[in-house]
Parts: sequence; C-alpha cells; structure tokens
Amino acid sequence: MSDHETPRSGAARVGQVKDITSLSNPIVKDIRALSMKKHRDETGTFLAEGLKLVIDAIDLGWSIRTLIYAKAQRGKPQVEKIAALTVARGGLVLEVSEKVLTAITRRDNPQAVIAVFDQKLAPLAGISPAKDDTWIALDRVRDPGNLGTIIRTADAAGASGVILIGETVDPFSMETVRATMGSVFAVPLVRASEAEFLSWSKKSSALVVGSHLKGSVDYRTIGYKDQPVVLLMGNEQQGLPDTLATACGKLARIPQTGRADSLNLAIATGVMLFEARRHLLELDEPSA
Repeated sequence: MSDHETPRSGAARVGQVKDITSLSNPIVKDIRALSMKKHRDETGTFLAEGLKLVIDAIDLGWSIRTLIYAKAQRGKPQVEKIAALTVARGGLVLEVSEKVLTAITRRDNPQAVIAVFDQKLAPLAGISPAKDDTWIALDRVRDPGNLGTIIRTADAAGASGVILIGETVDPFSMETVRATMGSVFAVPLVRASEAEFLSWSKKSSALVVGSHLKGSVDYRTIGYKDQPVVLLMGNEQQGLPDTLATACGKLARIPQTGRADSLNLAIATGVMLFEARRHLLELDEPSA
C-alpha cells in the first residue's frame, strides 16, 4: 500500500508492510523525531542503523518495533527474514525511498536497513555483582562518542554492564548508538542518581576503584581477582567529584609520561577495564 492511498477498512493493522515515499507521512515524521531526546524519552524508543546491527539485536532477544528498509533491499533473503519476523511479532515494516532513509538518518549515504527498538534500562537496586563481575560506572559523561566507545569496549572485555550516574548523555542517541557498533544491544545499561549510586555502593560487596588524577595507587597494582569490581570514571571536564571519590575503596591513577596531562575518557576506561579483567581474558587457540 502506498502512503498516498487510503487504507481499506481493517487494512492499517500492526504488522502490515507499508510502501512510503513521502517525507510528510506521519509515521516517517515520528521516526525522524527520534533524533530528539525529548521524543525518545516520550516514546521509550530509539533508532539503530545497519543490517548486521539489526540482526545482532534480534539474535540477542530484542524485538523490532518498526523495521525500515530501502526499496532495493526487497527480495534479499536476510531482509525478508527480518521483515517476516518483525510482522510475526506485531511490528511494523516500512519499505521506503532513498530520500526517506536519508531524511530519517540525516546522512547522505544512509544504511539500507534501520529499525526502531524499545529502550532497555535496568534499575540499580536489582544489580548484585558477583565474583569476577566488572561494572563500569560513569559520572555525567558528556560526549556521545565517548559513551558509545565505552559501551563497545565493555562488550569486548566481557564487562557486566555500564552504570550511568547523574545527567549523562543519552545512551540511545543516534550518535551514541552508532559509536557502540551494536554493543548497545549486548551490554546492560543502568541509570542512577549520585545519591542512589552512593547508597548502593555502600551495600554492595564490590570493590569500587575510582580513576583520579590525585589517586595514589597505580591501577596495575590493585588486586582485581576473586571479587566484583566497579570501575568508577569521572566526567570529561571535571574528573571524579569528591562526593564520589569518597565512595571508592581505591583511588587509582594511570602512570603517564610526556606532555599530555590526561587521557581521553574512553581510552582511560578501556585501559583500566582490560587491566581489571586481565586475569579473565585469554586469546583463543588458533585452529589447526
């Protein structure tokens, strides 16, 4: 059915495949509005781009609210399979023009397959870190690229999840989701206020290791084995505030030499994370 046609009685049901070419279509307008945090918050949804990323999401148990693909993708086995699965689960499938895809993604060379998913955020109160679990806690991270890269790095290192403290950048913004390279679907995300994190950390059995420029401990000398660990990282501009620093069992620092006096937040998090999980990470044996 074209977006210019009037649907027959009962035809505009959930699960229907729609052919859309107009930017003024109300469904397209709603999807385009997902570029704004206000609309993402109101709907509890977000947009993700790319066939592989959408397939990974489905494999990890996520359901597609709306699948959007370019007309040229019609008939391709993987796309047809995802479309059928989306319809079977009550989702909407849109076949759209290149112009519509470009408008939705705000990119001149958009991915041919994109999808709308429901957001997932776990409550901090339900998190009970176990032995050898490693969580990353981020205080008011501001940059979507940093947050996305940290989520991707958490996935690669086998971290248990990422705790977002205070007014952080939206983990479901298009910029952040792009930077995760699909790991947003694999890594549990938790949102908490500073007060909630401080209360939780006191009750938790986890060792909280804070990254601090005034830290007195070399991050490589800390005993990370046989206990749950929370790596607490500060804001890009201000670092870790004193209120959170007092919650740390260890205040650590990454030794540096050279003119640069600090590391990018995502890099520093990655360096500390791989050290904290070094005893759990091994290279796979090469196949014969």
